[in-house]
Amino acid sequence: MRFIADLHIHSRYSRATSRDMELENLAIWGRKKGITLLGTGDFTHPTYFAEMRSKLEPFSEGIYVLKHGERETKFILTGEVSNIFSQGGKVRKVHTLIFAPNLLAVEGINDKLRSLGKLGSDGRPIFGFSAKELVKIVLDISKECLVVPAHAWTPWFSVFGANSGFDSLEECFEEEVGHIFAIETGLSSDPEMNWRLSMLDHITLISNSDAHSPNRLGREANVFDCPLEYREIIGTIRDKDPRKFLFTIEFFPQEGKYHFDGHRNCGVVFSPLQTKANDYLCPVCKKRLTVGVMHRIEEIADRAEGFIPGNSIPSIHLIPLEEIIAESLGVGVGTKAVEGEYERLIRTGGSEFALLLDLPPEELKRFTSPSVLEGIVRTRKGNIHIDPGHDGVYGKISIFSPEDRGEGEVSEQQMSLF
Repeated sequence: MRFIADLHIHSRYSRATSRDMELENLAIWGRKKGITLLGTGDFTHPTYFAEMRSKLEPFSEGIYVLKHGERETKFILTGEVSNIFSQGGKVRKVHTLIFAPNLLAVEGINDKLRSLGKLGSDGRPIFGFSAKELVKIVLDISKECLVVPAHAWTPWFSVFGANSGFDSLEECFEEEVGHIFAIETGLSSDPEMNWRLSMLDHITLISNSDAHSPNRLGREANVFDCPLEYREIIGTIRDKDPRKFLFTIEFFPQEGKYHFDGHRNCGVVFSPLQTKANDYLCPVCKKRLTVGVMHRIEEIADRAEGFIPGNSIPSIHLIPLEEIIAESLGVGVGTKAVEGEYERLIRTGGSEFALLLDLPPEELKRFTSPSVLEGIVRTRKGNIHIDPGHDGVYGKISIFSPEDRGEGEVSEQQMSLF
């Protein structure tokens, strides 16, 4: 069975997260997006876990579905933990994604973690013990759990982060490294960037949205072809099986908010070469620049750009449909015009991923405007321009150049629909 899975999201109980991130809304948006399997996120939060127990029922082994409401979207039990600790003479800040096989295992994990920190303070709780200790705790509860370093390259809170991370998985997890089978690449890197590190050749690269609001679901995801069961999915990730793990769906990494180096308050955006030429200092405020993901990979990569390992899982880069519509209209993503056109398109086309991935241009032409169709086609071909993200600021994508628009032709064509 081929299906799309977004395995890392957050609930409304995490900081800076939409109040709409509750199970019922997640299931509805999963169907809109074309996502069959969602991570629940935040299973360590006591209130949210109680909601899971009351609202979900088993669909298959380790996979759950709502008892009432939208049942097309299924759930796998996930949570994210933040560990802030000292190791090797430095303060480390590592975020980790945990997969659990059933509610009983989650209950055991939560009982243990409750004695070590405050689970109710945030959907992503913070602990003072090491990342390797987290692996021990989780696997002592259930050997069927999977522990995955989250958004592995972001500067501040990740296993390879420039400001608080490590130079290898072995350095971070030490004797527990044998239990690390995958990493999450994060929005600011993609598999192609990670292929430059031979030390990751045996590691499965997964991609997820880390969504904090429903419309951000699926901005990155994974495409599997296996039974919709916990052991099958986790086994496919552990084994890095290309027959069952078909490809990942990626942000263009330049759009991620930590791709390049820079200082957002100073308006400085630098490539790694520019940062080195300026001795890592901001030319405006003279403070140290925030070093981004591209720079960090350049520091520890042992292969040239463009190298493809023999056992790699391929990837497809996409732009979210709302962003394509917004640029076609010449308006902001959060506007009523974009929302209305988005809903119309997915009602006709089936789901967002059906439009972006599956439907041929001849089919899309029946119900999309010329500009939206052109935006989808250009996205599939990677024929776009991106001003790279930096220091917490998302990159800016341009699908249409001023020359394409002429005297506002694209916007007028699209606006005629309304």
